[in-house]
Amino acid sequence: MQAIRFALFATLFVSSIAAHALDKVVFATNWKAQAAHGGFYQAVADGTYRKYGLDVEIRQGGPQVNNRPLLPAGRIDFLMTGNLLHSFDNVKNGVPVIAVASMFQKDPQALIAHPDAGYAKFEDLAKAPVVFIAKDAQFSWWQWLKSDYGFKDESLRPYNYNVAPFLADKRSLQQGYAVEEPITIAREGGFTPAVFLLADHGYSTYSTTIEARVDTVKNKPDLVKRFVEASIIGWNNYLYGDHKAADALMMKDNPEMTAELLAQSLKLMKDMGIVDSGDAQTLGIGAMKPERIKDFYDKMVRAGLYKAGDVDLSKVATTQFVNHGVGVDLRKQLAGH
Repeated sequence: MQAIRFALFATLFVSSIAAHALDKVVFATNWKAQAAHGGFYQAVADGTYRKYGLDVEIRQGGPQVNNRPLLPAGRIDFLMTGNLLHSFDNVKNGVPVIAVASMFQKDPQALIAHPDAGYAKFEDLAKAPVVFIAKDAQFSWWQWLKSDYGFKDESLRPYNYNVAPFLADKRSLQQGYAVEEPITIAREGGFTPAVFLLADHGYSTYSTTIEARVDTVKNKPDLVKRFVEASIIGWNNYLYGDHKAADALMMKDNPEMTAELLAQSLKLMKDMGIVDSGDAQTLGIGAMKPERIKDFYDKMVRAGLYKAGDVDLSKVATTQFVNHGVGVDLRKQLAGH
């Protein structure tokens, strides 16, 4: 009996030590839970973060939630943000944070058209008489569309995240998140829209980047490495494995989300190569290259968003935690190729 008690005590003691050994990490996103966050929720749901010694809490963003200031303030450990424009602004403004991975090789921003509107190729879109664009986009990638493709401000109309004006005007365009709005348009309009992904036409930003504080990268590189690599594994499992538990977590966090919408968004992400394309195929999901960051910055300078020399590009991102092929073999195993 004494031996049994000792064995039980030893087991409980080891379990207690293991539980306390997990590093608590708070990871904030920039919107409510959706398929575009799936890999992170997957790593929570299937225990991947725990295998990497991490107890990860995901705090979702939303229309009334701004998680960005919480990172430099030290109230969160990692932040999921939109694209490199945020990173450029951070460096320009002296905010001590840095991108440590890019989970999307392609930014999902797109222009959406009616299928019978006569826009055969991307260049034709500049002829549209009406383009519904949200205010923030008017001061970012719309400027790039003007400089590189000749779009005109005269066609601009405000986009208030309501597809009804677009549906009512067959010659119009609207902006959209390529893995979300096309689903809404198909449901409400009864047709499959034409989707033109900006990333396929030169908008070369990385997207869904993970940011960390510069001091965290310097003082806790092992923590950053484990979080990034576990997230990469999570994304491979979400894309190609059983993702039901992750979907359940996202629907719990965001009751507006449905299993059908998650499934449709996931299919679009895979079809468009949003996460796993280009360099990610060989270097692993999360891959980043300095020359691509420079290419995008040069385009934004040409578009008038920055001046040459405004941003020290060496401070925008670090590649020490990516480009090592993490998850490539897992993807091949799960996807069968």
